[in-house]
Amino acid sequence: MSGNVLSETFDQQGIQQLEQRVAQLEAGALPNADNAFNPAISIILDGRYANFDDNSEGYHLPGFQLGGEAGVGETGFSLGHTEITASSNIDNYFFGKMTLAIAEHEGETEIELEEAFLQTLGLGSGVTLTLGRFFSDFGYLNKQHPHAWDFADAPLVYRAMMGNHLIDDGVQFLYLADSDMFLQFGAEAFRGSRFPAGGEQDNIGAWTAFVEFGDDIDDSNSWQAGISHWRADNIHREGGHGHDHGGGTAETPVFIGESNMSALDLVYKWAPNGNPVNKNFKLQFEYILRDEQGDVELEGSDPLESTSYDGEQTGWYLQGVYQFARQWRTGLRYDALSSDNRASDESVLEAAGLHDEGHDPRRISAMLEWVPTEFSRIRLQFNRDESTLVANNQWFVQYTVSMGSHGAHQF
Repeated sequence: MSGNVLSETFDQQGIQQLEQRVAQLEAGALPNADNAFNPAISIILDGRYANFDDNSEGYHLPGFQLGGEAGVGETGFSLGHTEITASSNIDNYFFGKMTLAIAEHEGETEIELEEAFLQTLGLGSGVTLTLGRFFSDFGYLNKQHPHAWDFADAPLVYRAMMGNHLIDDGVQFLYLADSDMFLQFGAEAFRGSRFPAGGEQDNIGAWTAFVEFGDDIDDSNSWQAGISHWRADNIHREGGHGHDHGGGTAETPVFIGESNMSALDLVYKWAPNGNPVNKNFKLQFEYILRDEQGDVELEGSDPLESTSYDGEQTGWYLQGVYQFARQWRTGLRYDALSSDNRASDESVLEAAGLHDEGHDPRRISAMLEWVPTEFSRIRLQFNRDESTLVANNQWFVQYTVSMGSHGAHQF
């Protein structure tokens, strides 16, 4: 009899606990199911060995004003970006995320707040708002962290026009349509004080608009396309060579004016019967056109040298990545840039790095990587880099590992 009483007591306790959990679920008070800690913490470790025929000092791209972290990186052994990310559902209304990037450049350790944003949950009608610092949805690759790239470096067009990444402080509006195919519209308003914009801004200094759409062809094939536009006015953008400028000059090239960039991206994916575990293939293409008008000054020159400027620049890349076995992937990428920059004073254009020097930058890359698990990767990559007048053979051996909870990547 005592056993029956004990059993009834346990049953009553179990029912009470179940009722409490149901009440918590209805109130949105239960913690994230995939997160035993609050917030979830993840760390990305990245390291490499690089060997170049020509060293990275004084690196430039003819016809393009570099900025951000647009260099080719250091030779020898070095660390890439170590990323520390904390993220969590704050409640049933908001999600928050913060990413710190830690890197060493020229013997100094730098810590940058890469992302820090708040995102709405459950607004309904397919609407999501993001506020803070985040990767823009301009183009296809830009919204991905470097550790998710299929190659060890950014495409030339990203290096030339965005300093590898378009990141800014602002607000994003997303609308996901209720349709049979994937259809998403978005717009962003930014402060516009970071490259490729620049200068102190009191209000909205840059904005973007974009549309993304895609669908399944059949069980094994799918595609996605995107069109996006970025605009910034009242730019006061200083040029440089990222972290790789050497020697330098007392004269700093500055672009003052307005800039427009438009992008088209296409992605095709194949996986047998939709299962990418053992075999899959991805074909990726982006084309970006930039048009700028204004003035170029050489700050520090005496007397001040300046010229009117009308620049038109284009760039594209095409890459294919094939996973031919469960733990092995290989890929090829081709990059191309061209510029048609005009100025009333060609000497200022040349001093600012905006003269094309009669050369259109090109590069071809090949990579092979071993991916033992989804948390680790070792990559061998070769670049035949003809982005400058002197061809450069570049070798990379890179490792990337992920520790902790990390969200899924995009299509």
